[in-house]
Amino acid sequence: MSKKSKLVTEEVENSTANLSSEAAVKSEPVKKDQNKQDKKAGKDNKKDKKKKEKKHTISKKTKETVSELKKVTWPTFTDVVKRTGVVLAVVVIFAVVLFAIDLLLGFVSSALMGKPFVPFG
Repeated sequence: MSKKSKLVTEEVENSTANLSSEAAVKSEPVKKDQNKQDKKAGKDNKKDKKKKEKKHTISKKTKETVSELKKVTWPTFTDVVKRTGVVLAVVVIFAVVLFAIDLLLGFVSSALMGKPFVPFG
């Protein structure tokens, strides 16, 4: 290569380097403005997302609840009647036992105090 061609290539390289550094300097304020706009847009998007999430949360929870209720194995009417009968029987048995204990303790306390036993008075 001749000296002239070397000088020309160096000048071209220097000019492109200068242009790229000037472009970078010019683009920085634009980037800052874009960052500010992006932050504002980000805040707005967050608010919108929260609103949408709340709306979606209620509807989503409702849908999930309905789908879970579909998975439940519900007892038949005869099973419900049988179980209700068992509960009532247990309640009656406990009521009789508690009544008997109450009568017994009433009799013991009246005997210790020397008073006549009056079961319902």
